[in-house]
Amino acid sequence: MMKNAMTIDVEDYFQVSAFAPHIARNQWDSLPCRVERNVMRIIEMLDAHSAKATFFTLGWIAERYPHLVREIVAGGHEIASHGYGHLRATDQSETEFRTDVTHAKKLLEDLSGAAVNGYRAPSFSIGHKNMWALDVLHDAGYLYSSSIYPVRHDHYGMPDAPRFKFQPRPHGLVELPPTTMQLLGRNFPASGGGYFRLLPYSLSAWMMRRVNQVDGKSGIFYFHPWEIDPKQPRQAGVGLKTRFRHYVNLSRMEGRLERLLQDFDWGRMDHIFLDRRG
Repeated sequence: MMKNAMTIDVEDYFQVSAFAPHIARNQWDSLPCRVERNVMRIIEMLDAHSAKATFFTLGWIAERYPHLVREIVAGGHEIASHGYGHLRATDQSETEFRTDVTHAKKLLEDLSGAAVNGYRAPSFSIGHKNMWALDVLHDAGYLYSSSIYPVRHDHYGMPDAPRFKFQPRPHGLVELPPTTMQLLGRNFPASGGGYFRLLPYSLSAWMMRRVNQVDGKSGIFYFHPWEIDPKQPRQAGVGLKTRFRHYVNLSRMEGRLERLLQDFDWGRMDHIFLDRRG
């Protein structure tokens, strides 16, 4: 069985980009955090299936829950960067972005004792307009990014980007796009998140198998810790589309993940795509 990459974007429910207009950053420390319980549950699930994963972790979370970083590494998983404060790359200047990704990398490495090779931009916010971000990541010492999603979406996407591992700049940093399935000349999301909660499990599994068997490539799946937490606080005042996207099928997510972990073989990004076993 081909090994696919399991990835988790470690952020809490109140840090979701779609909630940014409704929850001020200066409120974050006063809100009930759920990330600790959810990450520990994810680690338990991975252990039960002898699966490994890459945890793209916010520096803000790591700073407040350093033991989670150490638990991730102790479990044989890869610790990677999701930036510090969950700011989209498109909302930052080059200087601000450099400060964010450099600070997050150093913080995660100091807490974990492990090298941080990978980065994923919040909301997949690297595209045609800010390809300079990849140069900044290279300069900061990252080896790969998983920040360009080759789909059409109202908040992100670069549909003309390659579907699989590619080198977008000459300096050597590689881009590892979340998995898509190509049908009738169009890329369809096949890598998790809200799509996985919305679509029937059988369809999501079929798309991943098609990528493995037809394209002959390893897939990259992603989700967030808050997606296995149907008891998280509900946010007032958000629009119907945002509410639907965030809350649809949260109660079914854990069961679907259990099936996914059982039906496929899962590993870390660096082991699969960089062949780094150190």
